[in-house]
Amino acid sequence: MQEYRSKVIILGSGPAGLSAAIYCSRANLQPLLIHGIQPGGQMTITTDVENYPGFEDVIQGPWLMEQMQKQAQKVGTKFINDNISSVDFSQKPFKCFGDSGNKYVSDIIIISTGAQASWLGLDSEEKYKGFGVSACATCDGFFFKEKNVAVIGGGNTAVEEALYLTNHARKVTLIHRRNELRAEKILQERLYNNDKIEIIWDTVVEEVIGSENPLSVEKIKLKNLLTQDTTYLNISGLFIAIGHIPNTGLFKDFIKMDNAGYIITKPDSTKTNIDGIFAAGDVQDSIFRQAVTAAGTGCMAALEVGKKIAEEKK
Repeated sequence: MQEYRSKVIILGSGPAGLSAAIYCSRANLQPLLIHGIQPGGQMTITTDVENYPGFEDVIQGPWLMEQMQKQAQKVGTKFINDNISSVDFSQKPFKCFGDSGNKYVSDIIIISTGAQASWLGLDSEEKYKGFGVSACATCDGFFFKEKNVAVIGGGNTAVEEALYLTNHARKVTLIHRRNELRAEKILQERLYNNDKIEIIWDTVVEEVIGSENPLSVEKIKLKNLLTQDTTYLNISGLFIAIGHIPNTGLFKDFIKMDNAGYIITKPDSTKTNIDGIFAAGDVQDSIFRQAVTAAGTGCMAALEVGKKIAEEKK
């Protein structure tokens, strides 16, 4: 087992973690960034990216993460490929233990382990991810201009996604496994009053069906839970909106979280309930979940870390 000590340890390598690394490195804080189980975060499974500022043409999610990592390395970030399997935040210095057997020790931790979309768990869904199946209407809705799409879910996220998609799609079908929505009443009213949206109740998706070359979604197989009848719906895009799961299970014994597992940070800050531990990106953002907002909170965390270290030196 090898022990690594650093002024700052950053957990996670998505937009939040990499932005924190860039700012920490430029402040000469010599951060150590541990990639985690999915280097680059959710952006590595996002194909076309059109809404990240600074790029006139469509860019690829993996390419953007690669560029951010190169930038962080250039200014001095040290990267380690490991997955943290347990932590001890009971006292300083904080300790993180990797699958490799290595131990990572620091008085300051930036948690940026992200979140992952909840999926239906279908093999066909997995096959068409990025090719018509998405978990982010804001990211991918533009690609379905004047096409028919479907949204799965019944909460705030599903309704918001359906409403947003009406800006692009010809028709949006909301499919929900129950006979009533869980979304806020004001969102439901907007949904019911939108002529572009149709709702299919008491129904689940059994299969995503599409073409092979190129990969693209053509229709979905539906099953009514009351009648057991099977039907097909012709669509070009399927948006899964049944929630997100923040990657925070490791920290539940130490860090304060809300009922959904998102880390609670202080107002206008990335500080957690433990002095010296900060959280940035989707681990503490249950609302926006965009690469650019994650990068912004990564910057905030680094600036707060720099201020803390400067104050402690005084």
